[in-house]
Order: sequence, then C-alpha cells, then structure tokens
Amino acid sequence: MLKRLWCFPVLLVLASCSSRNADTAPAERAAKMTVQVTSSAFKEGGSIPSKYTCDGQNVSPTLSWNTIPDGTKSIALIADDPDAPRGTWVHWVLYGLPPSLRELPEHVPASESILGNGGRQGMTDFGKIGYGGPCPPSGTHRYYFKVYALDSDLHPNPGLTKAQLLKAMEGHILAQGQLMGKYSRSR
Repeated sequence: MLKRLWCFPVLLVLASCSSRNADTAPAERAAKMTVQVTSSAFKEGGSIPSKYTCDGQNVSPTLSWNTIPDGTKSIALIADDPDAPRGTWVHWVLYGLPPSLRELPEHVPASESILGNGGRQGMTDFGKIGYGGPCPPSGTHRYYFKVYALDSDLHPNPGLTKAQLLKAMEGHILAQGQLMGKYSRSR
C-alpha cells in the first residue's frame, strides 16, 4: 500500500508536465508560421522600381501580408539593406500596427504616427523618421522588408531605432516573413 501511495505524487507531477507541454504547443506552432509578404511594386527577388528609391520619388511601396496567427496583438515592419558598405543600413522601422491591417499603401507619410490607427514610425539610418528608399553607392544591393506578428501591443514612443525595436520584440514574435527586392543605381 505504501508503494502505491508513493507512486501517486509522481503520476501527478508527470500529468502536470504533460498538460504544460500541451498548453505551449499552439504558441510553438504559431512561432513556426511564416507571414507571406508581397508588393504590387516588385516580386520576390525582383528589381525595385526607381520610383521607390532616392533616384525617383523616394516613396514607400505598397506592401501586403497574410497568415497572421491567432493571438497577434500588433504588427511591426523593418526594411534594411545588408549589403551596405558599413554594415546593414536601416531604411524603415514601423511598429504598433493593428493586427487587422493587411496592407500598407504606397507613400506612407514620414510622420511619427501613421494611418490614424496607433502605428508609429522609427528612426532610419538616414537620421529621419519614415521610409528612406534604396540608394546604394555602387553595385546591386538587396533590400529586405520584414514583417513581424507580435503577441504584444508594443506601446513605445515613436522614433525607436531598429535595435530598440528588436529588443522590445524579444520573446513576442509569433510569426514573421519577408520580401526581398534588389536595386542597382545606373551611373
């Protein structure tokens, strides 16, 4: 009888561990989800039209995404160029976008708060708030537009840098995806 009673607490602990693992399974599945990011301006791996660069109107392209997991409280976006001569160059930082939003229009204004829905823009490596288009000094560069689905509605002030946003997003990314376009300046 004593042996059977000793086994009972062990079984309860094992059952408790098992139920905790079952509770985390949806979060683990969501973290593996990929957000599909597209643009009507360019295709994955394609050329970014000069309209969206420093050689043109320097306006942001239309961006769309889908497959946002349940539990998403906000969306963030970072656009950068890993081929810049001095390391990755940040072209755009957005955060606090509502989870119902599935598209950014062309030419998002360069203001701290955007779209009247709580969205905020951060500081680029151009030293400005808002989108700064491709402007490579030479050669062909890759530009990544990365979208993040977050389980938190980040409430930081406008003007965060990419590093500050990444720090705030730690442990809150449910899913992410990216669209890569290329640009080369003709001289």
